[in-house]
Amino acid sequence: MNLKKIVIVLVHPDESRNVGAVCRAMANNGISALRIVGKREDFDDERVRILAIHAAGIWEQAQFFDSITAATADCVFAAGTTRRRGKKRKGKLLLPEEFTELASQATGTKNDEGGKIAAVFGNERTGLLDEELNECTMGVTIPSCPDFASLNLSHAVQIICYHLFRSQDKTSPGYMPLTLARIDRTVKTITDNLKEIGFFSLNGREDMERFWRMILSRAALSEGEAAYLEKIFNKAAGLSCRNQNARASDDS
Repeated sequence: MNLKKIVIVLVHPDESRNVGAVCRAMANNGISALRIVGKREDFDDERVRILAIHAAGIWEQAQFFDSITAATADCVFAAGTTRRRGKKRKGKLLLPEEFTELASQATGTKNDEGGKIAAVFGNERTGLLDEELNECTMGVTIPSCPDFASLNLSHAVQIICYHLFRSQDKTSPGYMPLTLARIDRTVKTITDNLKEIGFFSLNGREDMERFWRMILSRAALSEGEAAYLEKIFNKAAGLSCRNQNARASDDS
């Protein structure tokens, strides 16, 4: 596990003090990369620092983005934390230890191998909305008492960060997995070709893209593997078109 490649993403947090508490939770576990979907001016700097205490440097270096997709574009995968299950909420939700195992494999142990991974946390009141969770490539849930299941934002961050911190001794995959931005190119190639052969209607493309993005990010593909996948789908679409043209010539 390379903790330098762990990114914590907060999505429109409401309370400045919670942001400070998140910084402290991150520092407790050796994680320093904080990204926020929102604007710095939306937060009270003094209130952030009150609870961040000696971890205020994480707040000072925090980066701000317009969306989860933008905040995680350079990551291998993005795991959205949620306690709610449902048809539109990633189906299977990983436990923290399952997520940690994937993260350990993806980040490696050396700076020149592995890639960044993101743990994404929603607003304190609403958690991650369906459309926000859809911007992530997998879901993670933290088991808690059903009578009072909702965790404080910083507590949720602390639990996930602690699991990651405890997994520093995992071995590296020895290569650089693709970022989500690069995976999106492969997803486009796949769905372009599937559409070309009439596999789905125009209305089915969004669900198909979401499916492939989730699966491919979880697989932690190398560049060579992605290129091979693209070659397969390009060739399959080309063969399909040639076969259709041949049948049309035979019919005429």
